[in-house]
Amino acid sequence: MSASASTSPRERLIGLVNRLLEDNSMQRSFSVDDQLTDIGLSSMDMVSLLLTVEAEFDMEIPQQEITPNNFGTIAGIEGLVTRLKLQSPS
Repeated sequence: MSASASTSPRERLIGLVNRLLEDNSMQRSFSVDDQLTDIGLSSMDMVSLLLTVEAEFDMEIPQQEITPNNFGTIAGIEGLVTRLKLQSPS
């Protein structure tokens, strides 16, 4: 089992956000309910996060699901990923 498969979606998402912040030379503490733009992610970072989430979780996020509610916080992304994974055939 790979390391990413053995960690929870929330832990994986926190890691992705931390990497984006580090790429921007930022280190911040944040909660899963904090708005990602408030902790320092730019619109370009958000696009990068979207693509990285799709790759990390081996999924395509439908355009209609890319909303502030679904992509504004780590908790929102976690809910979206969980819901889409449950909907997809295994």
